[in-house]
Amino acid sequence: MNQTEPDFWVLEYVTITKDPRTGLVVAIGGTEQAADILQRTGGFLSAPGPRGDYHRLPHGLPIEQQRLKATTASHALLAAGHSVHLDPALNMLAAPDGDRDAAVRYLTHLAERVSAAETSSAVAEVLTEVAAPVHGLLPLTREVIVRAWTTASDLHGAAPGDEPEPIARLGSTATSLSEAARVVLRARNHAARRTQPPATAPAPTPAAGRAQSPASRRR
Repeated sequence: MNQTEPDFWVLEYVTITKDPRTGLVVAIGGTEQAADILQRTGGFLSAPGPRGDYHRLPHGLPIEQQRLKATTASHALLAAGHSVHLDPALNMLAAPDGDRDAAVRYLTHLAERVSAAETSSAVAEVLTEVAAPVHGLLPLTREVIVRAWTTASDLHGAAPGDEPEPIARLGSTATSLSEAARVVLRARNHAARRTQPPATAPAPTPAAGRAQSPASRRR
């Protein structure tokens, strides 16, 4: 008996996520019924896109409002029988410290990996996680510091160079993190290039290396 694959209507699947470029919460996919639920339960607005209409939350909503509306809409869609993917960062029902706990586990895992490393390449892999130019831990931490610096300066109404001394020092801290990332990357490159020393044959013992005496040869 031949079995055929079922038909899946991919467009009926709804993805609710936050667009990294614009910061808008968008809902992509779904039927007209899904659109109705998004608008009624989540306050989503219909908007034209290059591949057809999509839905988004209004501009300027606080993050908690974004999460509340996205979570409410996703659960209403699920209750109506739709398939939904909700970005975990928008899920109000997720554990509040879930991201922090995951970050702590990740750092602990890196520390354990580098402690157990038996080759230079294994050390280099961990250092790459720390200082990779885009997604390394140090560059990402620097980005947080830079944004905190600019935001705090704006909230104080300070012009560049006129910030209070503790806030101004965030700028030098960001520079220090950039230099630290460069140092770690140089160490990473050195560790990645280094090969393990070849195994050497055991040195001959004095007895084995000593030439036989004439008397020994006459025996």
